[in-house]
Amino acid sequence: MAGSAGTPGTPRVLRAMNDRAALDLLLEHGPLSRTRIGKLTGLSKPTASQLLARLEAAGLVLATGTTEGRPGPNAQLYEVNPTAAYAAGLDVTPERILAAVADITGRTVGSYELPTPGRRPAQPVIRQVTDALDGAVKAAGLARDDVHRLVIGTPGAFDPNTGRLRYASHLPGWHTPALLDELAAALPMPVEYENDVNLVAVAEQRLGAARGHEDFVLLWNEGGLGAALVLGGRLHRGWTGGAGEVGFLPVPGTPLVRQVTKANSGGYQELAGSQAIPRLAREIGMSSVPSTPYAEAAATLVERAAGEDTVLNRLLLQTYATRLATGLASLVSVLDPELVVLSGASLTSGGEVLRALVQAELEELAASRPRLVVGDVREHPVLRGALESALGTTRDEVFNTSR
Repeated sequence: MAGSAGTPGTPRVLRAMNDRAALDLLLEHGPLSRTRIGKLTGLSKPTASQLLARLEAAGLVLATGTTEGRPGPNAQLYEVNPTAAYAAGLDVTPERILAAVADITGRTVGSYELPTPGRRPAQPVIRQVTDALDGAVKAAGLARDDVHRLVIGTPGAFDPNTGRLRYASHLPGWHTPALLDELAAALPMPVEYENDVNLVAVAEQRLGAARGHEDFVLLWNEGGLGAALVLGGRLHRGWTGGAGEVGFLPVPGTPLVRQVTKANSGGYQELAGSQAIPRLAREIGMSSVPSTPYAEAAATLVERAAGEDTVLNRLLLQTYATRLATGLASLVSVLDPELVVLSGASLTSGGEVLRALVQAELEELAASRPRLVVGDVREHPVLRGALESALGTTRDEVFNTSR
């Protein structure tokens, strides 16, 4: 009915739009005065005052200090109330689960690491998830019920058609058909599941090298080789959730891998994945190849090669760059993205030196020539992406003042 509450253009909806704009500005800029909020939103001083009073009464903003020390009379400053809501994220690998809780401003207030070694989980997955979450919640000084939403990042992806985890046979205990229902029953908050590399793309889009970009590919190389595809500003997951599983991509330069899901590998993974770098180093005659796990060894070799200009280091980097560009050429030829973000320790450890080599090789192999950049989010990027994903939905729900 025209003029009813919630109708677009009505005072209630306009107030909600202004409230959200002000909250987003406070998240972006930190504490702001009423005058500054008015200027940034285009609202009059009386309207800005009413807005802030409304948000303060709703528990969404707090008065915090004044503009003391600045020219002119002191003005009251306001900030988003960090305790308005909390969100949590989990980063799951075969070796451990990292958990963290963030307040609604995005500040991490508690974290916990739960080791999960072994081919067979010592505890059921439900217990692992709840123990990891509870550890982070306890570190934050909160209760489980205080968490508004949880996002769990895993290798592979849960097939939206069957609810089963696919493309991650190396993750023990996570393939039970009833797993999602059991987790939903065990946890008091909404739970979402996302591919780990997709979450790295979320982190880069909101906080890092892909900010402001609507179409980009993120290439990840650490424990495994994968990609995230962001098209029109949204993640493209594919029909079974497997979009971006580029490790399975057949590429020239390596034997054709068949039954790839059983092997949990494919041509591109064998050619350019982290496990190929120590092998390549030995093949070209390097004598000091680290004996650490392959992902750690690969990052060490690439970092050393980028920092020490020797014949063997140049050969290692150039060969690695060619291998990376071989698979990327197929991706960019199909997707034609604006940007490619290189992420994961086996890529970021090479810095600008490796990036420039891959860029040059890609321009030789593909007609499409996107700009390549090195990812900015280096510390636990999967976990950071999980938190950002959970916070995005939480803010939409908590900041909705039109209800």
